[in-house]
Amino acid sequence: MKFAHALVIATTFGISPGLLAAQDYSAAVKARQGQFRIMALNLGVLGGMAKGEIAYDAEMAEMAAENLEMISELHEAPLWLEDSSNMDIEGTRALPSIWDENEDFLAKWAAFGEAAEQLEEIADDGQAGLGAAVGAVGKTCGACHDAHRQPSS
Repeated sequence: MKFAHALVIATTFGISPGLLAAQDYSAAVKARQGQFRIMALNLGVLGGMAKGEIAYDAEMAEMAAENLEMISELHEAPLWLEDSSNMDIEGTRALPSIWDENEDFLAKWAAFGEAAEQLEEIADDGQAGLGAAVGAVGKTCGACHDAHRQPSS
């Protein structure tokens, strides 16, 4: 049954089932955590610019927003192997609901992608529009964290 679920994820994200079988769980967890660190770094830059804590720089804002959009377009299946939740592996806060409620998880990931795309479209237009667009991305992150990430201790 676990392989069948992995096959559904593989098909959804366009990954060959053989690639899933070859993945190392700890590498997958580290990779997704790295992805989230990159997202946080870029959101921090954009949030700082939106709040006026960092001088607005159109080129830097565009680059940070592009990074977020590109992350949203990555094939995620290799990062989200079944049996890589906080119930299975130490060092992750990913809840089993990611796999148990996969349609919800995928919808939340898609919402992040849409918000990141909208942010990328306006990032170099000036500081004024950043706040709302960064807030929209942040809300998509929060919605997924609330549903599918163990709160920090």
